[in-house]
Amino acid sequence: MKCVTIKKGVDCALMSSEGCSYLGGQCYPVVEKCEGCDRISKYEDAVYCNSYPDPSAKWDHGACNFATHVQAVLDKSGKVKINPLKASKRAARSRR
Repeated sequence: MKCVTIKKGVDCALMSSEGCSYLGGQCYPVVEKCEGCDRISKYEDAVYCNSYPDPSAKWDHGACNFATHVQAVLDKSGKVKINPLKASKRAARSRR
């Protein structure tokens, strides 16, 4: 449905016939960590995320998974950790 609260006229999965179904009935503005992301847009007087209604919640436990301006960080050794169970299955498969 189309948003009728803040992002008027924009398709929103959280809109229902009773209004916005997200907490508080509205989307929340982006936080400082979101600056530079390609998913933000300005509506009325504030800047909002196009992908998630509460951007601050996405940054609570590390980097936002929607952030386009953040690069994934590998550990310092440069090696990727491999699941030992998957590694043993791959090795067994190649022995056939």
